Amino acid sequence: MGFFNRQPRAADGTAPPVADGHHTTHKERKARRHGFEPYTMTTRPTFGQWLKYTWLDILTMAVLGAIGLGVYYAHPAPSRSFAVQFSDGEVVYPQFAYPMRKEIIPIWLAAFLAATIPIFIILCMQIRIRSFWDVNNGILGLLYSLITAAVFQVFIKWLIGGLRPHFLTVCKPDISRATNTQIAQQGYSEQGFAQIYYTKEICTGDQKEIDDSLESMPSGHSTAAFAGFIFLALYLNAKLKVFSNYHPALWKLAAVYAPVLGACLIAGALTIDEFHHWYDVLAGAVIGTIMAFSAYRMVYASIWDWRYNHIPLNRSNPFPFGSRDDMELGGATFTRQVGWGTSGAGFPFDDKHGYAGGGYGGHGGYGGGSAINRKPVAGNGVGGPFHNNGVRGEQMV
Repeated sequence: MGFFNRQPRAADGTAPPVADGHHTTHKERKARRHGFEPYTMTTRPTFGQWLKYTWLDILTMAVLGAIGLGVYYAHPAPSRSFAVQFSDGEVVYPQFAYPMRKEIIPIWLAAFLAATIPIFIILCMQIRIRSFWDVNNGILGLLYSLITAAVFQVFIKWLIGGLRPHFLTVCKPDISRATNTQIAQQGYSEQGFAQIYYTKEICTGDQKEIDDSLESMPSGHSTAAFAGFIFLALYLNAKLKVFSNYHPALWKLAAVYAPVLGACLIAGALTIDEFHHWYDVLAGAVIGTIMAFSAYRMVYASIWDWRYNHIPLNRSNPFPFGSRDDMELGGATFTRQVGWGTSGAGFPFDDKHGYAGGGYGGHGGYGGGSAINRKPVAGNGVGGPFHNNGVRGEQMV
């Protein structure tokens, strides 16, 4: 049996029914009408089948990446005005006069960590999950988050931007250049009240460094870090069932917040090496977090609903919320607590039956009586390892 090809089993230990290829269901016909060949998420596809399902996403990511790179290397669009010093020589805005230091974490390293660490952990989770489609949705969702966040932030940098803390240092302004007629015509030198505002035409530093120092907001490091690590935190919460229907171990909470801490450390380092202001970091964190939430919800059935947030979505079939009849990968979790991770108890709650196994104390529960002074009612017994018919399902070690 393949590593990513674990077949979920029903409560009685039998394998789920598999289409024999001779009968076309209504869902299959509907899926074909919408452009997708129906497929089951309990088996691994061939490379050709996988490419047929994902080629448009791959093309879109390539186009977005090319657009993002083009904007990243373009000269900043706006002509920003800045004050240098008063008539007595005092620097007007010392927050733009910090020395230019070496970055603690270069942008390429921030992006590399934000991509490779989540991918590595998603692959490690397959030690128990063993699902090709969980890996597929996890990695594709991560790439959705990283690429869309990157494109979003480079457009803001290009069209809005802002002055970095070391702007005046790399600009090396020469106020006497403002008297040059050609420079005065190109920019807005010696403008504003008391004529103390200038544009980059008076800068004498390296043009590449000047362009970069005009694009401070939002922080690209923060955007990449939060886009990747917040996605990972959502994934870990779903697979470990931290915010769920039982009391988990403390290490699981620490595992969920470790990526958040990593994102904060990468972003915070930018205020130490003075490459960004705090508000640049905050803007990047907001963009990355929004994209992470959006991407996760695109590829998994929920974000916070513990009943569904671990289940990868199928492209050709809608997810059957509230019913276990047609559910695939209901047991795609890493944890095995209270019956999670098994086909029968991997989805321990639905809207029709309530809890699917014994409740607090292992009996009764919502709709099935108290664990202390009531007998369990058939079809409504509670607890992770029980089913709707009150029969204990098999446990996966």
